[in-house]
Amino acid sequence: MDKQKVLVTAGASGIGREIVRGFTNSGAKVFVIDVDANGLSTLAAESPTIETAVCDMGSRADIERVVPHAIRAMGGLDVLVNNAGISGPTASVEDYDPDAWEAVMQINLNGNFNVSRLAIAHLKRSQAGSIIMMSSVAGRFGYPNRSAYSVSKWGLIGLTKTLSRDLGEFGVRVNAILPGAVAGDRIERVLAGRAQVSGRSVHEERYDAMSIQSLQRFVDPKDIAALAVFLASDSGKSISGQMLPIDNDMQKAS
Repeated sequence: MDKQKVLVTAGASGIGREIVRGFTNSGAKVFVIDVDANGLSTLAAESPTIETAVCDMGSRADIERVVPHAIRAMGGLDVLVNNAGISGPTASVEDYDPDAWEAVMQINLNGNFNVSRLAIAHLKRSQAGSIIMMSSVAGRFGYPNRSAYSVSKWGLIGLTKTLSRDLGEFGVRVNAILPGAVAGDRIERVLAGRAQVSGRSVHEERYDAMSIQSLQRFVDPKDIAALAVFLASDSGKSISGQMLPIDNDMQKAS
């Protein structure tokens, strides 16, 4: 992992931040882009091997400006972690705001497409190129009242499968990680949104979330980071085109 050059999108907080720390602790040089300037500043202070730049993943112009800069700053690229994504509102399809739908697609699909598009030429020149897409359990199941989020995460599966075929001849591996309910602020907001739609309590929604898992806990984001580091390492050199759930054995989406 020493000298590995890694670009992480939306790495200033949550899962992304743990992924940045995981790669940094493994000896990699990491460049992080995120819309959260304060979060980036805090993260950059953790290690001299972390560089950052503010980037709005909903803006193609921003991506086309920042991503080439990040790759130049690192002197190349070995690993791209497409972690950026937003949840969108919790609502039925008939009640879903079309503007909110387009916002989810713009970041979750278009943003990750544009970053990948700009990174591919550099990954082809790497001795061990790797792309990791952050999909979701919502990319495995239908997801009640989360249509835009689910569609976008299924879309990332299609992008992963296509890129793995396109880039295999260049030795670039492409995989998707599919987290379930991850401990942190986001799942708390999701539970609150579900409760608002259902008219039930957050406690009841939390119980239901646990009832469809074999392991009765939320996923530790550090475990997701460890999986990402493994996939990008030499130990993962034979793994490509795979969808890797990390969801405490979730049986359906609630």
